[in-house]
Amino acid sequence: MAQVAVHRDDVELDEPTFVDGLPGVGLVGKIAADHLVDSFDMTEYGTVHCDGLPEVAVFQDGEQQYRPPVRIYADAERDLLVLGSDAPVSPNSADEFAGCLCDWLADRDATPLFLSGLGGEKDGVPEMYGVASDGAAGLLDDYGIDPPTQDGVITGPTGALLYRAQRVDLPALGLVVEANQNFPDPEAARVLLLDGIGPIADVSIDTDRLVEQAEEISEARQQLAQRMQEAGEESTSARPMGMYQ
Repeated sequence: MAQVAVHRDDVELDEPTFVDGLPGVGLVGKIAADHLVDSFDMTEYGTVHCDGLPEVAVFQDGEQQYRPPVRIYADAERDLLVLGSDAPVSPNSADEFAGCLCDWLADRDATPLFLSGLGGEKDGVPEMYGVASDGAAGLLDDYGIDPPTQDGVITGPTGALLYRAQRVDLPALGLVVEANQNFPDPEAARVLLLDGIGPIADVSIDTDRLVEQAEEISEARQQLAQRMQEAGEESTSARPMGMYQ
């Protein structure tokens, strides 16, 4: 049965901000989400068992207990939820996954931030843009987040999440950042954290370690990125509309 199973009823949240950590272009969402979980020592709050997720077990170096591939972490002090994912969602099952997760978020009055990388050539600091559902556009203005400078489309499960949020009247934001198409991009994830997630969630995020360990992070995440490319799976990407015209 498709569901999000909450394991920590003692964690109290009040209209939390939710940060999506699905892997995609540049692995920007995953890198940003992992950094939040590690920096704030967030509690493993629940597990996601929505249709579209691979039925696999994830294990880590030095740990005996394995975990499901997609988990939700919580920080009651910061009123924050973060989706941690060690596996891509199948694009063929994106609509089922999006329905399951968005319905759960709507029941908790959460404000989701869905993250995507825009692959292409970067010149200097990556640019970040924001899009929003009908009920959330004002948030982008409040935090000075620029709209896109070209027509485009957000594909894959993240695109499905944004689409579903609109259908169920869940105020949602999509943050799109320029990112390396073929390699993990900690620099782009840092822009998401400092210019998007931090201000909107009203949290202070130290990204010094992310910068210092950029090469290590890139190497550690490269294997996942390569597996996704070989399988022809991409959890999310933002692309110029002209590619389809």
